[in-house]
Amino acid sequence: MSLQSRRDELIAELEPFGDHHERFQYVIDRAKSAAALPAELKLDAFLIEGCTSNLWLVPSLEAGVCRFRCDADSLITKGVASLVCEFYDGASPQEVAATDADFLSTVGITQHLSPNRRNGLTNLVGKIRAFGRVASQS
Repeated sequence: MSLQSRRDELIAELEPFGDHHERFQYVIDRAKSAAALPAELKLDAFLIEGCTSNLWLVPSLEAGVCRFRCDADSLITKGVASLVCEFYDGASPQEVAATDADFLSTVGITQHLSPNRRNGLTNLVGKIRAFGRVASQS
């Protein structure tokens, strides 16, 4: 599935909520059911800088596609990061490198994040896209 198709699916999933409180509650509920990273992967090397809470991103390249796993100390951060990882997971390195996660602003998530969380989200997307650029050169 292309990232454009995933973008459209995630927008359709998140748009129906009447206000940002309901949308964030949904994101938090998703975070509660998202898989946690094992303790041995919660390393400083995987930490995303500039976030209010600890946020870890573990990227990998498997069978020619990018895989992304994440975890965070905060449910809001984990939920938003999980949406981003879900968006990019399974895409080609070239598509990851070329595509921004603009669906989050389209559905009104980024506008309601604290400046520190927005900064962490920007750094998360930057790390993911940088991984795509490096992986596409392999």
